[in-house]
Amino acid sequence: MFRLASLIYAVAGPTLAGILIVVALSAGRDGLNAILYAAAIGAVLALPASWLVAKKMLATA
Repeated sequence: MFRLASLIYAVAGPTLAGILIVVALSAGRDGLNAILYAAAIGAVLALPASWLVAKKMLATA
């Protein structure tokens, strides 16, 4: 399951980080710290998300 979660994270991590960066920029937070925090939060949130998706995928297979 770790391999599948890692593959999902490779897609979900940058996607969530990018989404949160766009949200931060849309909210007017255009400083370096806000962008870095948004990217870090997105990367961290992708960890449990990818694990749950992998778990669900293996449960239905």
